[in-house]
Amino acid sequence: MKKNLYLYLFIFSLLLNVFTYMYFTNKQKAEDARIAKMQLSVKKAQDSLAAVAQNAGEAGLFSLKGNDNAMDYFYEYNIDSLSTKIIDGVKEGNAVKTGNKLVGYEPINDKPWLISNVQVLNNRWIIADYSNGTAWGDVLIRYFVDDKGKISYETIQTNLYAETVR
Repeated sequence: MKKNLYLYLFIFSLLLNVFTYMYFTNKQKAEDARIAKMQLSVKKAQDSLAAVAQNAGEAGLFSLKGNDNAMDYFYEYNIDSLSTKIIDGVKEGNAVKTGNKLVGYEPINDKPWLISNVQVLNNRWIIADYSNGTAWGDVLIRYFVDDKGKISYETIQTNLYAETVR
């Protein structure tokens, strides 16, 4: 009987060792696979970040703050406050009941056109997008800052996306 007990204990310990070995072997393989997957994900994120940084740098070329010649034109002004003043001046027209006159369109279905996003391109031009809630478009605006700091605006061209008009 004692012999059988030792035999059973030996078989049990052998099985326990085999299962433990298999568990830790598979656990290591799973960890390695998880680490490889995470490294691939980090590599993709770094590539995406590099692409976004490159696009942001290129987009900065078409802004008042990224254009050295335009900043030289406004050497006597603080560029940040001037840019804010220009953008606020464009958006002031949104307070009018009939909509922003810089858009160049009459309200459709009694919905006025409002300018939402404004980008000052250089010392002379602004690009903005506008909407009335159902239709969208873009507008190119010329502006001029006189000697007294007063800003005047003139619509150069407007683009209404026809597929959005209902």
